[in-house]
Amino acid sequence: MNFVADESCAGPVIRALREAGHDVIAIAEVAKGATDDQVLARALDEKRVLITEDHDFGELVYARGRSTAGVLLVRFDSRARRAKPATVVEAAAKLGSRLQGAFREKTLLGFLRLGFLRARIR
Repeated sequence: MNFVADESCAGPVIRALREAGHDVIAIAEVAKGATDDQVLARALDEKRVLITEDHDFGELVYARGRSTAGVLLVRFDSRARRAKPATVVEAAAKLGSRLQGAFREKTLLGFLRLGFLRARIR
């Protein structure tokens, strides 16, 4: 699966996804300082699901109606950070085709918290 990880996405999550065979572009590595609009546009242009820990992307997608190739919002309590990489990889495996196909006429926004995953297609 193809992802764009914004600058808020933790390095261990990016490494874990890559080790699991996913193609991940890390904004911190290729476009440090890019605006949220630029990150979202790149993800859409390249048909990549955006992984972020920044809830501002929800504002762009829902309040402003921006199109996406999919967004996975990751929120973990600081005490549960060690579980985050494995949990994100597991979510990508479970939601794979739903995340990838979300770029056509639908937007998928997933919320991932420790022990809790909610995905909604609209």
